[in-house]
Amino acid sequence: MARLSATSAALLLLTATNANAGQIGFRQFSIDTEGARPLNISLWYPTDEKAPPPTIVGENPIFLGAPAMVDATPDQTRHHLIVLSHGYSSSWRNLSCLAAELAENGYVVAAPDHPGTTTFNRDPVQAAILWERPRDLSRTIDAVLADPALGPVTPDQMTPSAILWAAGRWQRSPKRGSTPGNSPTTAKAISALAPVLSPMNWDWATLHLAKTDLRDPRLVAFVTLDLGFARGFTAESLASIKAPALVIGAGIDIGGLPATLESGWLAEHLPRESTHLVMIPHAMHFSFMQRCKEGAEALIEAETPGDEIVCHDSGGRNRIQIHREVVTTIIRFLDKVLPPG
Repeated sequence: MARLSATSAALLLLTATNANAGQIGFRQFSIDTEGARPLNISLWYPTDEKAPPPTIVGENPIFLGAPAMVDATPDQTRHHLIVLSHGYSSSWRNLSCLAAELAENGYVVAAPDHPGTTTFNRDPVQAAILWERPRDLSRTIDAVLADPALGPVTPDQMTPSAILWAAGRWQRSPKRGSTPGNSPTTAKAISALAPVLSPMNWDWATLHLAKTDLRDPRLVAFVTLDLGFARGFTAESLASIKAPALVIGAGIDIGGLPATLESGWLAEHLPRESTHLVMIPHAMHFSFMQRCKEGAEALIEAETPGDEIVCHDSGGRNRIQIHREVVTTIIRFLDKVLPPG
């Protein structure tokens, strides 16, 4: 189902320099390199164009979209590039509000849809080859840097680091007390992941990941949003990741993947001097997704009872307030850790 995201979104950062806030451009493109799986990529970026007026992108009957100028010409100022990696069974649409706000603040944001684990492609064979997800991100960076229309988004002043999926060595997961819990949405997501989480597939994936260096030296920092199955990473491999990390967790557990154990596992074993943990008290896992339209819960409940949880927040704060805190926290982190251009 398009609305579900059982794992986190990860933000992976490439160096360059920000522009001031302004208009947002949006476009989509595909890359189909020989010997690699095809990728569909969505891109948000600052633009100087004033017309035509923005249109809404990423909207569907459940979620609100975000305004952007489709196919507008990028401005010619240097920018940081953020690579946005969606969670299981999700897509760029579920995080388009975050992408748009980052672009409005002067970032270029590129979001590939990972084959096998995205809304419109849940091929279990593709889902099981976990090492292709970090490769998807590296290929996305390659494609953006190779596009002269984007202007000076360049790979200079790169700092060696590694993305979480590439640097963290996996065990069979879930482990260390991770259980499906009582949330129907979490249980459904874990059930859908069963072919990928099977011992045979995890042994196969772990063996391959152990033999393959998937680090991308252009990536200099990362952010995780309420990461699920984090306890599958070994403590030793997490300790080896030297890139600055912002780990954001949801304060309210919807069942089975509590942030205190998942995001908490990351924060406990990543290097303390370069890791910052932020728990959002009134947020649940799906609070990081798009805002729901009025009446969306009833539509979801009629189609797939139990999944209306994707529109629930705690009641202490609404999703607009939660998003504001998340974006503010991320931008402060980026301002602190990213090198000048």
